[in-house]
Amino acid sequence: MESEYFAHESAFIDEGCSIGKGTRIWHFTHIMKGCVIGENCNLGQNVVVSPDVVLGRNVKVQNNVSIYTGVICEDDVFLGPSMVFTNVINPRSHILRRDQYQETLVRRGASIGANATIVCGNEIGEFAFIGAGAVVTKDVPPYALIVGNPGRHAGWMSEYGHRLLFDDQGIATCPESHQKYELTKDGKVIKR
Repeated sequence: MESEYFAHESAFIDEGCSIGKGTRIWHFTHIMKGCVIGENCNLGQNVVVSPDVVLGRNVKVQNNVSIYTGVICEDDVFLGPSMVFTNVINPRSHILRRDQYQETLVRRGASIGANATIVCGNEIGEFAFIGAGAVVTKDVPPYALIVGNPGRHAGWMSEYGHRLLFDDQGIATCPESHQKYELTKDGKVIKR
């Protein structure tokens, strides 16, 4: 039976994985046991997906990314080149801490830029945008733009990846999609 996904001949896929239809797995990528990878994902060159990781549909993983046990990415997530996840807060080579892996949840539509680092145990909100090289050390709200080290909130982004500029009434319009967003009194952004 022919596979419903593509895997380059140099990719290594352990038994016991679930890989969705239309997914593409490129050069020197290793998919470990127990992973669930949704439909239409793209995993670039030299990617490692550790045991029991879950990737939703249409997740784009660029080159040189390691996705460690405890990471869950919902649909339409973008992981930029060489970005980093962690899964233990206080690793030591001489102490086994596999029972201390912390979950990191990346919500639908979020983008994480090149060389960014996501410290484990945090949640990245829907359509959040983590800038290149940022270091995320706490939860990120939906639509937030995070930059720097340590990561700091620098604004808001639309679902199409454009900076949102709010008027006096707290309303912003995406220049590409023309979707409207509201900045609420409690400091959250919602799509109208």
